Amino acid sequence: MKNTTVVQSMINAIDKPAIFITPDYVIHAVNQAYVETYDTKVTLGQSRCHQISHHSNEPCDKHGEQCPLQQCQSTARAANAVHIHNTTEGRSYCDILMKPIKDDNGIIMGFLEILDAIDYASTESKKDTMIGESAPFKQMLNKINRASQSNIAVLLQGETGAGKELVAKAVHAASDRNDKPFVVIECTGLSESLFESELFGYEKGAFTGATTTKKGLIEIAHGGTVFFDEIGDIPMNMQVKLLRLLETQCYRAVGGLKQKRSDFRLVSASHKNLLDLVEKGEFRRDLYYRIAGFPIYLPSLRERQEDIPVLANHFVKLSDYKHKKFSANALTLLSQYPFPGNIRELKNIIEQSALIANEDIIHRSDLPESITHSKNTTVNQAPAVDTAVISLDDVEAEYLSKVCQQYQGSPAELAIMLNVSVRTLYRKLQRYGLKLPVAN
Repeated sequence: MKNTTVVQSMINAIDKPAIFITPDYVIHAVNQAYVETYDTKVTLGQSRCHQISHHSNEPCDKHGEQCPLQQCQSTARAANAVHIHNTTEGRSYCDILMKPIKDDNGIIMGFLEILDAIDYASTESKKDTMIGESAPFKQMLNKINRASQSNIAVLLQGETGAGKELVAKAVHAASDRNDKPFVVIECTGLSESLFESELFGYEKGAFTGATTTKKGLIEIAHGGTVFFDEIGDIPMNMQVKLLRLLETQCYRAVGGLKQKRSDFRLVSASHKNLLDLVEKGEFRRDLYYRIAGFPIYLPSLRERQEDIPVLANHFVKLSDYKHKKFSANALTLLSQYPFPGNIRELKNIIEQSALIANEDIIHRSDLPESITHSKNTTVNQAPAVDTAVISLDDVEAEYLSKVCQQYQGSPAELAIMLNVSVRTLYRKLQRYGLKLPVAN
């Protein structure tokens, strides 16, 4: 194609993995970072992006994912999407930015694809990592990745137990402040005196018992990120002081005269509807707009039910019973429970079930009664009985287990043979804790 040298020079100047593709998905230029990211060799003018990133002969939109190339073609504007790619590190999350590239006459000659690795999330069990693969989960990752690229104030909103602190840590980890402190301030129950001494520190002799000088959390967080958890619980009389701190990043230690300054990134969280509190006069409007520069909604667990099986196995691996696994029936029941306590409740239930189970397989009967007798669970609640009849789930699990041991082709080819989409295939594999062997 024309302008190959110019395009290649443009690609080489990008420090993140990048390729230049035409509307037919064919890769015509690639940088070294991209080559090193994937386990499949790129042949310029022949390889298609979905073959390299997804090991599939069909575009990603054929398997339930949003295709940024199609968005670019339809709007002639930049587009982005969060995808799961097959990299040298396994199945990994990445944030894709796709931009149309025009020639001197304004005609689109191809598309620039730039990839940003998301290390704080995974489709498999990893410690201190967000786990999931559902559409709401991916939408949240996209917001996190966008927020982390600036110093904008982030407000995390969602139900109790949805994982706000883990998301706050992800915002920090993905930012250029990740080598500086991440400081958590629990706002619930803070009195005015404790609020000032904890946040701003105090000088020796400032009050009875202040026998030494103590640094406040705001000073400790200098250069890093401050996470105000449940910021909606701060009383009105302290909100004025917090607003001043956030606007000036200046403060005085209790008993001190010298004004200090701390450079920190602000992340806040609340399970309450802060705008409702504003309308009721219980939360300052000016403080709300100061902390809500970039709101991120955390989906509840019932909004991402397809993530429950992989989360369940993840929490088992983190427990003292990491050798145990859930049966298909148990995972089905868990997946249909609404989890009002969200991820925190799921983690507790998993630990209880693993403790109760007498065998390496955690059966439906090992789940707490809150699950097995829940009126909100949509499956048949009749007690499980051991009979000679094998459930369809167990038959499917056994069959897929044999397939995983013997099949050597690509996931896309296997999905076609099974008459399901690749996304459905991966969902079933996750459900039963199975993996396909890496094709040679």
